[in-house]
Amino acid sequence: MSLLEWLGKRRSPRPASPLPATRAEPSPPAQRPTLTISLSGSPLVKLAGTTTFCAEAAQGLVRRRGLTGQGLLEETALLEREPSNAADPNAVAVLVEGERIGYLPSGVAGSLRLDERTAQAAPMQLAYIVDGETARVEAWVWLGSDLSPRWQYTAENLPPLTPQEKRTGELLVRREMVAEALAGGGDRAKAFEAGMVSGVHYLELVEPIKQLKRDDRLEEALELCYAAIQGAEGDRAGSTPAPWYTEQAAIIHRKLRQPDKEAAILERWLAFVPVEQRASTQLGQRLAKLKN
Repeated sequence: MSLLEWLGKRRSPRPASPLPATRAEPSPPAQRPTLTISLSGSPLVKLAGTTTFCAEAAQGLVRRRGLTGQGLLEETALLEREPSNAADPNAVAVLVEGERIGYLPSGVAGSLRLDERTAQAAPMQLAYIVDGETARVEAWVWLGSDLSPRWQYTAENLPPLTPQEKRTGELLVRREMVAEALAGGGDRAKAFEAGMVSGVHYLELVEPIKQLKRDDRLEEALELCYAAIQGAEGDRAGSTPAPWYTEQAAIIHRKLRQPDKEAAILERWLAFVPVEQRASTQLGQRLAKLKN
């Protein structure tokens, strides 16, 4: 059985976390005025910076609470404008116990009616995973006008936090999307069927290709790249096939020192591009450098 056939038959659930799941008791909700925002999407907003420039403060909150394993913490956070923020004068910091654990995304911060002189309370949900000295934190705030936030995650349905969990989660999301489209019938199902190869849709092959490359299993990654290229060509419906898979195949051929095959796969994709546009594409430029 080939790797592609194995992937087509595999429908594994998300692996369980090796750490015990816990749930911290939320603090009593604070009274707060109504937030007025102009959002076309959900009032549930994921914070920026909890794993980068605010990571130390976010992890410090988890450690001060003595949290271990993996779980959720519900708190009341304060939203505070930072007009002196050099990166974004509309920035809104999210504070807990006086520490900036994250920021609202810039698009949300710009639409939030929040006076520079006051702080606004908002419910916050913080997900954490602690393994020895290592901690990782992500958080969300609820910007709805009601006081009963509708969180996406629960103690029974914890979010993916580790890189491996995130990669697995992305794969499962793609698989669920494909399964839903195929089950729905009609034109959408036909479009997805056109992108299938050996029972696998080419969109499902992104993470397996990345993982095989990380593991230095280049020949196997190349096999999946060519299967995905075939699927993308079948799904193109008159447009140019998705270029990512061709680019990955070209990169692998370069690593394997196969310039003729690298050129051939680039030319295969460029054949779908109008002649006058080929030189301006990224893959066209890659081919030109290869031939010079």
